[in-house]
Parts: sequence; C-alpha cells; structure tokens
Amino acid sequence: MTKKPHLSFWQIWNMSVGFFGIQFGFALQNANVSRIFQTLGAEIGNLSILWVAAPVTGLLVQPIIGHYSDKTWSRLGRRRPYFLAGALLASLALLVMPHSSVLWMAAGMLWILDASINVSMEPFRAFVGDMLPDEQRTRGFAMQSFFIGTGAVIASVLPWVMTNWLHISNTAPEGVIPPSVRWSFYIGGVIYFISVLWTIITTKEYTPEQLDSFNEVDIQKQEAVETIDFEAVMKKGKKQFVNGFFWLLAGAILTYWFYYDKLTKDLYVLSFGFIAFGVLMIISGGLQLKRSHKSALVVIMNDMFSMPKTMWQLAFVQFFSWFALFAMWIYTTPAITQYVFHSSDTASAAYNNGADWVSILFAVYNGFAALVAWFLTPMARLTNRKITHSISLILGGLGLLSIYFIKDQYLLLVSMLGVGVAWASILSIPYAILTNALPHDKMGIYMGIFNYFIVIPQIVAAAILGFFLDKFFHSDAVYALILGGISMFIAAALVLFVRDSQS
Repeated sequence: MTKKPHLSFWQIWNMSVGFFGIQFGFALQNANVSRIFQTLGAEIGNLSILWVAAPVTGLLVQPIIGHYSDKTWSRLGRRRPYFLAGALLASLALLVMPHSSVLWMAAGMLWILDASINVSMEPFRAFVGDMLPDEQRTRGFAMQSFFIGTGAVIASVLPWVMTNWLHISNTAPEGVIPPSVRWSFYIGGVIYFISVLWTIITTKEYTPEQLDSFNEVDIQKQEAVETIDFEAVMKKGKKQFVNGFFWLLAGAILTYWFYYDKLTKDLYVLSFGFIAFGVLMIISGGLQLKRSHKSALVVIMNDMFSMPKTMWQLAFVQFFSWFALFAMWIYTTPAITQYVFHSSDTASAAYNNGADWVSILFAVYNGFAALVAWFLTPMARLTNRKITHSISLILGGLGLLSIYFIKDQYLLLVSMLGVGVAWASILSIPYAILTNALPHDKMGIYMGIFNYFIVIPQIVAAAILGFFLDKFFHSDAVYALILGGISMFIAAALVLFVRDSQS
C-alpha cells in the first residue's frame, strides 16, 4: 500500500482558502438575516421558523452532494466541480438577497443562499480526507477553522465598517434594508467566488487510481462484498418499510396534537419532519423490496443506519453543540438590541447601532476562533482531542450564559471570546476524529450524513425555541442564549465518551 504523502504548509493553505469565501457568505447570513427579517416586518417569535430554511436545505442537499461527489470524476476533478457550482450560485444569491422587498422574498432567498453554500461546503470537508494522511487531518481542519474565522471576522464587521469608516448609512425607511447591509452583501458575493476559485486553480486532486493505491485495505474489503446478498437487501427493505409507517404515524399524531391544542405553528416543523422521514423510509424500503438497491436514496439510508460507532457518538455531541450555535445566531440580535441598546424599533438608530454591534461581537468570536485554531493541534497532542474539545465547549457555554448578566456592550466582547474557542473546536476536532473512522470511498456521503447532526438540532431549535420563549419567557430573546449555554455543557460531557482512535 502506497502511503499518502504529507502536504506542505502552503499546499494545505491553498486547499483551504476556499473556506474563507464560504464562511464570508455564511457569516453575512448569520449576522444579518434576523436583521433583514425584522426590517421586513417579522416578529421576534417568528424568527426561528423563518430561519428553518437554512437547516432544511442542508438536510436535503449535503448527503446528496456527498453521495455524487464520491462517484464523480471529471477533467476538473472529484470535489472541485461542486466547489465551482456552489460558488457561482451562492455569489449570485448574495447579490440578490439585500434587494428583498417583502418577507417571503427574503425567506426564499435564504433557501437559495443556504442551498448554494451547502453545495460548495460539503465537499470541502471530504476534501481534507481525500488529500491528507491521517496524521495531518487535525492540522487540515484547523487550517479550515482559521480561514472560517478570518472570513467571518471581515464579513461580520463589514456593516459596521461601512457605517463608521465609509459613512454609508445604516438606517433606511421602514421596510427597506439599509445601504450598509446591501454593500456588505455585494462585497461578499465577489469574495466568495474568488476564494473558491483560488482553491480550484491551485490544488490538484488525486485520481481515483491514486486514492485506491493509498487505501488497499478498503479495496480488499470492497472486493469481498462485490457479490450482492439480495436476501439481506430484502431484509433491510422490509425493516425500513415497516419502521417508516411508525415514523409516519408518530408525525401524524403530533400534528393532530399541535392542531387540537392550538399550539404555536413552529412545532409543526417537528411533526412534518417525522412525516417526511417516514415517507423517505417507506420509499427506500419499497425500492429495496423491488431489488433496486443502488438508487441514491437507498444508499444514503443504508449508510446512515450503518454508521461507524464513532460517528454515532459524535452525532450527540454535534446535536447539542449546534443547537447552541443556532440559538445564538437567531437570537443575539434581538437580545442585544433589546437589553443593551433598549430598542426593538427596526427603523431607529438605537436598534441599528445595536445590530451593527452584534456584527462586531460575531467578528470577535470568529477572529478569536481563527487564532485559537493554531493552538488546537498542540493542545490535542498535549492532552487528547476529546479533552481539548470538551474544554472548548465548556468555555463556549460560559460565554453564552454570561450574556444574561452583562449590560455593557464592551464587556460582551469577553463573552464572545469563550464562544470563539468553542467555535474553533467545533469546526475542526469532530471532523478530525470522524475522518479516521470512515472508509475512503464513502468519505463524501458520510460527511454529508454527518451534516444531519448539524442540521437536525437547528431544525429542532427553529421548531421549539419560539414556542419556549413565548410560553415561558414572555418572548425575551436572551433566554434562548441561556438554553444555548446549557446545551454546550451537555455536549462537553458527551464528547468524553466518544471513541477516538488517537486517544
């Protein structure tokens, strides 16, 4: 077996530059979409349901892109065609979104933007597994974290820079997105495309033959299962078909309960999710009962149910980590504008100054994450990856909880430092642990499936946070951040039980 060669610092740098642009677009979305929604008339209680577009698109897009990128080989390579397609679409979406004139248009553009970001982002995760040997993968994902952090810093701070340095107005008539936000999105569209193009031009992918030579053991394993066991296929199909009906029934019962008790419409996201999953299982099971075992849906379903143990364990860590992050992205703007800047009027200078300050806070946590990323690898060597990630998540939880007690805008910068440590670790350590547990020929699809455990907590957050805030906390957004902090602590405990081959 040929050993995969070590790449130089600059080779890893070049293959990671595209993430600078991807995160630039992602950060503009995270820091400004709640502001755009509120400007176009959304109530605080409805923000989470409007945001559900983002995780749902990831749930649908990433495993499909992962599946097909595993099987793609063209003149441009294996993953790079998806980098390019996603960059083109996302850049166009960034140019159009700040011209949304009504709420439904902004929500629709969020679907398009997030889907496009996912098309280019998912293969980047598998790219590290393709290009780097096991011992360099922590460094590779840490490099991605660095570019994610630096891209997000600049993107998050752009509206503030536009107003305070370039004197572009951050206010506009009611229902109109401010010029400072529009220009930030224009710049983001250009940077997104150029950054991804840099990686496409400077990094050459290994051919399928080269990847096979690096993974002889996997080839032998693949040859051993070349003969299809149709009895096993039928057994899996029957199980999925039957279980699908249980999921469908559970979703129908929940939907009736929410309707009968006139509960908030956000909760329907959960019940409809159960129904959709049940339908997909029934279709997958039916295809297998007809011996159609090679369709994308069947492959994705079967791979999901046969995930490596390490991946299952990381799934729970990811769930609570990303629940916290999504709560922060949705509710930081309304929480800070209300509690620190004392305004909920989106046309007022106080509200828009507060929203600009949230951009600064997001820039701080992303910037600190970019710095922390360089220390994750040596810290993981000194302890291990699980302890490093656990400590990082605890600091993130403390950062979110502290926002409740701080009324001074400048002290909030300290809170964001803890969040930055957690963010740097979330973007690198779980992926470094995961790639060592995955077969090389399914790196893309398993990275796509792993995204479920980023997306599902976001869907759950979108479904229940508005309900909890309205029912128990009088729509006070800051309590969503407290729930996020508690969720980070749970993730910090769970990661200690993950099986890591390098621990």
